[in-house]
Amino acid sequence: MIKVILCDDHAMLRRGVRDTLAEATDIRVIGEADGYASLRELLRQQRPDVLLLDVDLPGRSGLEILAVLQQEEGPLRTLMVSMYPEDQYALRCLKAGAMGYLNKGGDPAALITAVRTVAQGRKYLPPEVAELLAKHLSAPESAQLHDSLSERELQTLCKIATGKKLAQIAQELMISPKTVSVYRARTLEKLGLSNNAELTVYAIRNQLV
Repeated sequence: MIKVILCDDHAMLRRGVRDTLAEATDIRVIGEADGYASLRELLRQQRPDVLLLDVDLPGRSGLEILAVLQQEEGPLRTLMVSMYPEDQYALRCLKAGAMGYLNKGGDPAALITAVRTVAQGRKYLPPEVAELLAKHLSAPESAQLHDSLSERELQTLCKIATGKKLAQIAQELMISPKTVSVYRARTLEKLGLSNNAELTVYAIRNQLV
């Protein structure tokens, strides 16, 4: 039996994932967490074969949590899930040590396949991610400016581009508006841009939103 722990801050999404996995007789969800604190508590009680970890969590993000778990918990087979397009986060997740990446909007059957694959100690790469990886390996010189952004800076860019104010972004990421302003300033500097309008245009042109 493959034991799975879910970590996602949206209860309805966790329920959808749980219901999908329930269709597989060899997979059992043994716990659910809505963020870093509850996940650590679960991991103190039991260890899963696979951790399904959302990228976009309030407070500590999925990638930040993944880094901490790798340092403190040792090897943990982690499948990252996200609503973001593969070209934004898939390679970042794999480089950070995830065993696979899956878009939440994908085929539910792929989730079962991904969990089984990761549980076997193999990486799960849907066709879209495999193609991205192939392009990245064959043409690393084609890196784009936003590849230099940190995860929080990229999140800030995407949220600004969808019209959200700094206060809204701060609330969603569970950080202070001042910290969001710092991320915005760093993003503008790294991309060579001047204001939110230019950030939005950049995000649209690069298909980040």
